[in-house]
Amino acid sequence: MNATPLKFLFPGWFSIVMGLTGLSLAWHRAAPLMGDAASAISLAVALLAALVFAALALATLARARRHPEAWAEDCRHPVRHTFIATLPIALILLATVAVAHGQAGPVTRALWALGALAQAAVTAWVLGRWWKGNGPGGLVWASATPALVIPVVGNVLVPLAGVPLGYVEWSAAQFGVGLLFWPVVLILIAVRIALQGLWPDRMRPTSFIFIAPPAVVGLSLLQFGAPPLLAWALWGAAMFSLVWVALQARQIAGLPFGLAHWGMSFPVAALAALTLRLAGPGGLMANLGVLLLALASLVIAALLLGTLRGLRDGTLLAPEPVAALQPVAAT
Repeated sequence: MNATPLKFLFPGWFSIVMGLTGLSLAWHRAAPLMGDAASAISLAVALLAALVFAALALATLARARRHPEAWAEDCRHPVRHTFIATLPIALILLATVAVAHGQAGPVTRALWALGALAQAAVTAWVLGRWWKGNGPGGLVWASATPALVIPVVGNVLVPLAGVPLGYVEWSAAQFGVGLLFWPVVLILIAVRIALQGLWPDRMRPTSFIFIAPPAVVGLSLLQFGAPPLLAWALWGAAMFSLVWVALQARQIAGLPFGLAHWGMSFPVAALAALTLRLAGPGGLMANLGVLLLALASLVIAALLLGTLRGLRDGTLLAPEPVAALQPVAAT
């Protein structure tokens, strides 16, 4: 075990909370089909997510006090800075789970407001770096990875709890931010692939993040009362994205376990939740929703076991290998 493991508790650890809360919401959506057992599982997973968040929040505060230079390095890093958004997203999702289970009191409202405001601030900070151009601290191609989706599209999560809490206009405004910049980020990533190829192998699991935007946008549109056909169109995009990224399953399976594997968790859970939201009792979508829910549950169970094993072996809270940034030759 590294002598100072706390120093390497990168912000991306909050992606564990994202995966657990996403799974909780998916099980909650399964309740009309599976009954009280699904609600009980959803609540149990939500409580686990809250405990993990509390532990990570305390550890992050301790890290910021003992290793301020590590936090500063996270903020400067061309890729790691995008994972700072997982913290406010975790707050938004915890509030969403609380609302789903009938807890819409002052604590939930404060949690949601803090998460939404912090998410807006992180988005502005990440996009503000782009004005530095392609120099240090700016938009270099190394930063154009699926992780760049997180701070931008995290805004479309706001309506999931915001609409039931009565903050419809605020939710719509922040939803628009994610909707505007989502295709921009996809274009940047496509250009990066064309110019420099894929991101490092250890980040391959984050390719699953492509599933999340259409799945969550579909869920949020349904919260706004949008026509179901729009949600169906987004479900198709999310389902195709799953098939598309699954083409990398063999390469991902051969990688040593790392924190980046948690990038697979929330997207698959979000797709399961949207599928179950659109499903009717006994139909094909209901069966597919249950299969996707089982897949999300198995994936997250495997990720939890891998995380516990990595913490035990000291392979997770350790320095990450950093690939050298190779500039593209001018033509």
